[in-house]
Amino acid sequence: MSWIEKLITQGEHQQQDFKMRVEDAKKIAKTLVAFANTDGGRLLIGVKDNGTISGVRAEEELHVLEGAAEMECDPPITIQHQVWWVNYIQVLEIVVEPSRDRPHFAQDTEGKWTAYIRQNDKNIKANGVTLKVWEHQEDKWTNNFEYDEQKERLFNTFKEKSELGFARISKLTGLDRFQTEDMLAQLIAWEVVEMRLNEKGCSFRPVEQ
Repeated sequence: MSWIEKLITQGEHQQQDFKMRVEDAKKIAKTLVAFANTDGGRLLIGVKDNGTISGVRAEEELHVLEGAAEMECDPPITIQHQVWWVNYIQVLEIVVEPSRDRPHFAQDTEGKWTAYIRQNDKNIKANGVTLKVWEHQEDKWTNNFEYDEQKERLFNTFKEKSELGFARISKLTGLDRFQTEDMLAQLIAWEVVEMRLNEKGCSFRPVEQ
């Protein structure tokens, strides 16, 4: 079994996605952005969702992907590529490294520029907390962590209920939406609280020491 076939047997996951073809530059840009904003990842073009190798004309697909990375991602994303041959057909591998320039944005179905992150094998819109986490991670070592009344209420409640939703935390602390986002982002950046994110929403819980 070749190296590329071994990769395919892993299936789609946090850092790997399959595509038969790239027909929509705007759509594929979401995956590039999600990889760049999260842990990086690999696109295998010419592979069906079930792992069957269908093959592609790698040069044509690469042209679309390079255009998507340059024109449909803001800021643009650098991609690396490798063409593999499996039983005389081509599979195109595209590698995206985790970016230091995040957040990267791509257009959603309504044309709005949106940041995406990778969660398991899905591309999910980044929420306000995630965007602020990236800001706080940059200044983590220059700003002091302050334990105030709102944080004390939160952690006292965590002792009773180990996981809380955003609305519950906002009500508990008496902070408005933007203040709650900022507080939670700071706690996540300092690795005190972690966020569980899915397509329906998010929840928060203390990090186990």
